[in-house]
Amino acid sequence: MQNTHPQSGQFDQLAEDIRTWAQELGFQAAGITDTELAKAEAGLLNWLALGFHGGMDYMAKHGVKRSRPAELVPGTVRVISLRMNYLPEKVLDSETVLQAGERAFISRYALGRDYHKLMRNRLAQLADRIRLAVADFDGRVFTDSAPVMEVALADKAGTGWRGKHTLLLTRDQGSWFFLGEIYLNLPLPVDKPVSSHCGSCNRCITVCPTQAIIAPYQLDARRCISYLTIELKGRIPLEFRPLIGNRIYGCDDCQLACPWNRFAKLTIETDFAVRNGLDNVSLVALFAWDEAAFKQKLAGSAIHRIGHEQWLRNIAVALGNAPHSEEIMAALKTRSAHESELVREHVAWALAQQETLKTA
Repeated sequence: MQNTHPQSGQFDQLAEDIRTWAQELGFQAAGITDTELAKAEAGLLNWLALGFHGGMDYMAKHGVKRSRPAELVPGTVRVISLRMNYLPEKVLDSETVLQAGERAFISRYALGRDYHKLMRNRLAQLADRIRLAVADFDGRVFTDSAPVMEVALADKAGTGWRGKHTLLLTRDQGSWFFLGEIYLNLPLPVDKPVSSHCGSCNRCITVCPTQAIIAPYQLDARRCISYLTIELKGRIPLEFRPLIGNRIYGCDDCQLACPWNRFAKLTIETDFAVRNGLDNVSLVALFAWDEAAFKQKLAGSAIHRIGHEQWLRNIAVALGNAPHSEEIMAALKTRSAHESELVREHVAWALAQQETLKTA
């Protein structure tokens, strides 16, 4: 029977039910926290003041709504933070791809379907179950879709701790997962944060190809390969191009280096399975895709959002970094007169790099 006005004691049971429902819907963890993020807000404002967000103007656009859930969604008193694993079962080893300079490396989260729709749908289903239990429920669901401090909330909700690379970490499942949230108006009991277990380890910091993690828990996004290949819309700075290697969409190095990912669990979601053989494909093959092929093959993928021009820009850089071959030179020359100045400039750089390798 629907309970319209649960008493405080009944919220304890509701919180347990939410965890059960979340597991039934394919989430690996669910935690509940309040909305107090003063410490995280101070860190955010300092990060913005230092300009570490680069061209991501949306990080500053909403002011403190990002760190004050009740200002983003009036009436919010609690946040449910949820995790869903995304590492697919049948995927070529990342290190193998990274060491094969003529192959394309794509961040593991983007090899399958775009996670936004699946996550949002599951979060909405969970919200519907809460609404059936409590008619007074009001709230909104988010998954990387609004000004939400996902990691800070997940940290407070006890679903993991913020690692030195700034991502959420867990002892039993590593960090290969997506985060989602439900902002709601019910005063559910909150969970306790878990302690950090990074210790003196700095592997994520030292392994970063561009040294984007400038100190523990401090990321200069302007140096991050994920930012450079996804968020940055213009020219990739010359100083970073050789360091990008064959990474054409995102970078997983800090996660690959993390000891806790020895315990990572594979996803149970078929939507996250590898599509179009993107875990083991040559740069030349991907560079040959025209815009129609790009849109057709990557429809429903997170990669689709960067567009064909940026796709070619990224691959051109990777081809410039690849071991010299006449095949690569020929492929680059097919785009040397491309209608996009952005593509032409990066192709010219890559051709010069290949010429240097040829004579080395």
